Amino acid sequence: MREPVQSAKSPSRPSWETYKRLLSYTRPYMARLVIGGVCGAIFAGSSVGFLPALNKTLLKVFDFNKTTLTVVLFIGMLLPLLAIIRGIGAFASSYLIQWVGNRVVMDLRARAFTHLQDLSVAYFDQNRTGEMISRTVNDTALLERAVSTALTDVVRQPLVLVGAVLYLFLMDWQLALVSFVVFPVCMYPIVIYGRKVRKAARQAQEHMADIVSIMQEAIVGVRIVKAFCMEKHEETRFVEHCGRFFGRTMRVVRSKSVIEPLIVFISSLGMVLALLYAFSVRMPFQDFITFAVALVLMYDPVKKISSLHLVIQHGSAAADRVFDVLDTKVSVENRPGASDFDEEIREIALEDVHFSYGSEPVLRGISLKVKAGERIAFVGSSGAGKTTLVNLIPRFFDPASGRMLVNGKDVRDITMKSLRSRIGLVTQETFLFNDTIAWNISYGSADTSREAVVGAARKAHADDFISAMPGGYDSVIGERGVRLSGGQRQRLAIARAIMKDPPILILDEATNALDTESERAVQAALDDLVRGRTVFAIAHRLSTIVHCDRIIVLDKGRIVEQGTHNELLSAGGVYKRLYDLQFELKAPDTGEQNIAGPASPAVVEDAL
Repeated sequence: MREPVQSAKSPSRPSWETYKRLLSYTRPYMARLVIGGVCGAIFAGSSVGFLPALNKTLLKVFDFNKTTLTVVLFIGMLLPLLAIIRGIGAFASSYLIQWVGNRVVMDLRARAFTHLQDLSVAYFDQNRTGEMISRTVNDTALLERAVSTALTDVVRQPLVLVGAVLYLFLMDWQLALVSFVVFPVCMYPIVIYGRKVRKAARQAQEHMADIVSIMQEAIVGVRIVKAFCMEKHEETRFVEHCGRFFGRTMRVVRSKSVIEPLIVFISSLGMVLALLYAFSVRMPFQDFITFAVALVLMYDPVKKISSLHLVIQHGSAAADRVFDVLDTKVSVENRPGASDFDEEIREIALEDVHFSYGSEPVLRGISLKVKAGERIAFVGSSGAGKTTLVNLIPRFFDPASGRMLVNGKDVRDITMKSLRSRIGLVTQETFLFNDTIAWNISYGSADTSREAVVGAARKAHADDFISAMPGGYDSVIGERGVRLSGGQRQRLAIARAIMKDPPILILDEATNALDTESERAVQAALDDLVRGRTVFAIAHRLSTIVHCDRIIVLDKGRIVEQGTHNELLSAGGVYKRLYDLQFELKAPDTGEQNIAGPASPAVVEDAL
């Protein structure tokens, strides 16, 4: 079954729950966090204790007309010393906590990527590439500030706030109470705008995912875009989504920007109340100034804590999207107790296999036994279930019901790594990495020596064109092998399969889109590759599979016929109808390939 798109269906979590989970990733780095917290406490303590005390001392006892030079020099030395202490505390606290924040982001990216690798192929069929990239890269980047900046202020600002409050109550508890009347009012805009920030931030990140998806599609499909003169359309679409992202981002900025002025205004009301109370009780002016300095110190962390709340809300929106990926259930995984498979493969069997995409049945009661060394071909009209069936063999999907067995053992009781290590795959759409030819050929193989790579290339009839390239086997072939022709890419894919030397081989339309000359070279390579292996082949052109040991005809997810080419023609059923339909459309071409033997003289176009 296909996993749902989690970002659209995941339940909304409370921000504190999301942030608590985010902070759980700091546990491995708790030592640095504690040291950073202690340094932050030193910074906060010097901020709270020194300024009001120094202010009170200067107002009450310091007089330049009566003070000696020694006292002046002492105070002059004390100020730089305090600055050094504050500086060391600020630097160590900021550096260590930001180190933790950036490390958490790195860990989350790695974990998200690892989890994506564990998800079944169905997840990638269902979700946009740009969406996955955005969640793994862009959303995790937003978390750095939510972790490092927030943790820095979480340590410093509460300490400054508590210190200032204690100092105020020790000075005059009645005046402190009067000043704190407005404090609960400050919480209202913090909570309200915090919710707005989280909602707008999540929407902004969803628009960013759209932007990445559009860019990815336009770059990958650049030839189609240019061929159909759709550059302006793609530009308009991209700019439109950028505008939506801008609008959502400005909502976040607006909500963040309005908080501090509100807090400053509310704080000023507290100062006015304190001034009126001090006047009513005839408080000495120097005492009120000292109190006012401490009061300012208290409201400053209130402003920063309000900003901190918004940072957490913004980060929580990004964290929600990352956790949606991490919480996606792995639908194809090793069963508890699954063991490695190290036997020689004797038989592969499917027993009453059913499979659906959502509510749409694709395979209906497939039962099949294949002996080692058999060459099996699957044919049928588009949507008959051919590709889905062969995708069950390496466990890209698991059946909804029924079993697939290897030597009588359920493949779910075999580790996927040991199963897939026995399977080679060559498809019509060959994927190559932006690396050297040698690296692409040796991808996934235990033996990566140059001798083995060259040997595989020769068997795949690829050595000639590789040697003719300026860099030879060290030539970088570009993204998806863009610097090679279709036939050259296919031969590299065959060389890669030869390097793996698998007993089971899956060929999915391996030569369907090639020109005649390329097809001949690829066919020669395939003839060497399939020899002595169990082969599962999908082919639309029926002339390519006439010499297979058995042809399985699928129709609407069911096996309706099976047998050799001649047996199926004699039966006069679905296969005969498909065969006749193709040969009515045949065109002369002496380069027709055959995955299971000599080429048929007749070549036909794909009529299915």
